[in-house]
Amino acid sequence: MRRERFDKMNVVPFIDIVLVLLVIVLATASFVTNKSIKVDLPSASSEVKEDKKSLVIAIDANGSYYINQALTPLDDIKVKLSKLNPKKDVVSLHTDKMTDFHYFVDIIDFMKTEGFENISIVTK
Repeated sequence: MRRERFDKMNVVPFIDIVLVLLVIVLATASFVTNKSIKVDLPSASSEVKEDKKSLVIAIDANGSYYINQALTPLDDIKVKLSKLNPKKDVVSLHTDKMTDFHYFVDIIDFMKTEGFENISIVTK
């Protein structure tokens, strides 16, 4: 029995698989529709802008608290958070990876009791 050299690769099965996948994608893509409701909102002459305040709280590796890069004690941070609207205002929390967890929990626990909804925990 004589063996033939393997000089050519048969690509027909590969093309068949690609065509079947293409048919499946095209068939399912036609059923996907945009489910948004198009509404043309009326305009008003009096425009009211909502004031959203944002506060950046940072905790360094030693457990020191900062508000907008100014060293601030925890009690002052709680006072500033109390003055914000917990439903509208945004609080960004930056924490060093070497910080003890209880410093982070102190801030989050206070914001939870105040009812803050817009909290962003910033990571790298």
